[in-house]
Amino acid sequence: MNNRFKRSLLYAALVLVGGIIGAWSVFASMGYTAMPIPQMASLSATPLLTQATEADTKGARVPSANFIADAANRTGPAVVRINASRTVAAQDDMPEVFSDPFFRQFFGDEFGVPRTMPRERVERGQGSGFIVNKNGQIITNAHVVEGSNRVTVVLRDGRQLEGRVLGSDRLTDIAVVQVKAENLPVVSLGSSEKLVPGQWAIAIGNPLGLDNTVTAGIISAIGRSSGQVGIDKRVNFIQTDAAINPGNSGGPLLNEFGEVIGVNTAIIQGAQGLGFAIPIETAQRIAQQLVERGSVNRAYLGLQMRTIDADLRRRLSEDPNAPFQITQDRGVLVVRVVPDSPAAKGGIRVGDVILKVDSVEVTTAEGVTQLMESKSAGDRVRLELRRGEQSVTLAVEAGQFPDRFPG
Repeated sequence: MNNRFKRSLLYAALVLVGGIIGAWSVFASMGYTAMPIPQMASLSATPLLTQATEADTKGARVPSANFIADAANRTGPAVVRINASRTVAAQDDMPEVFSDPFFRQFFGDEFGVPRTMPRERVERGQGSGFIVNKNGQIITNAHVVEGSNRVTVVLRDGRQLEGRVLGSDRLTDIAVVQVKAENLPVVSLGSSEKLVPGQWAIAIGNPLGLDNTVTAGIISAIGRSSGQVGIDKRVNFIQTDAAINPGNSGGPLLNEFGEVIGVNTAIIQGAQGLGFAIPIETAQRIAQQLVERGSVNRAYLGLQMRTIDADLRRRLSEDPNAPFQITQDRGVLVVRVVPDSPAAKGGIRVGDVILKVDSVEVTTAEGVTQLMESKSAGDRVRLELRRGEQSVTLAVEAGQFPDRFPG
């Protein structure tokens, strides 16, 4: 019985060995190679998902899980409230009879009629701003401090400082206010040049006097022209759906790392989720000139222009009294030349079509304006035009942009 059991066990062992050898032969014929088994000591305790994420983002910054709060804590101390007051002439609405000495003597006090009527009144407004350096320079909106007699800056730590307006530029709505104090917090400046719609946007400001209010959303669009926004500014705006309310003007728009990418400036009344900010590069360029000279050296030609489109061509062709006709499908039509302006002196005429500015093709009036924004007074600007059936090239020396465009 024992011998029979042993023989059976031997046969089973031989069959098992044969099966293993056969399986190995099949795998070997298919080209599979055995993979080395890693040593246990070489394995990391970090989860595989985290390892893959770190590998994919090597060299890139990754925001924290609570990045909105981190951004607000990082930048919030340098965001300030700006209280501006201005004295304006008041209308004397008191009826003339109240000024009669007889009336004032007998009835003035009884009926609460003041002995004298003030000829001036004080208007007060609020906005936001942010400290950009230890020297106490603050960027805000020009409309926040325009015409102000007194500016008070309130920090988050409770300090109230007297501010002095170094300069303001209404065409970009940027102003710089100077304060003097020690241990001032400052913001970190980022860049708006590589923004894409869908990125995070964080706004900090003082809407309706509610200090250091934080709202968040996304970048909705970039490069919005002043015509699209409906305001007359020399800016291509950042559009965001982060809530920007009255009092937010001049406050910073941040990226997810708490860096300033724009200056909040405008909202469209009656529209929900539409806010606009000035790109930080534009704000820096203007602010630097305001600090250095108190004004902006901006090139001026003295033109009024219209973008050529199908509607403009149709209206001109249907108007028998039109002073000129155009044949171009693209370009910028000159509709007015200001007398005695650089454009007039340079030979530009009404009806000319601007095709290129300094060899850069232009297809919209705002495109010409933006190119001129990078020029300074005294620069010579090369314009390639179409005048009727002729091609004309002119070199015009730009002048200094006037405080008010001539009527």
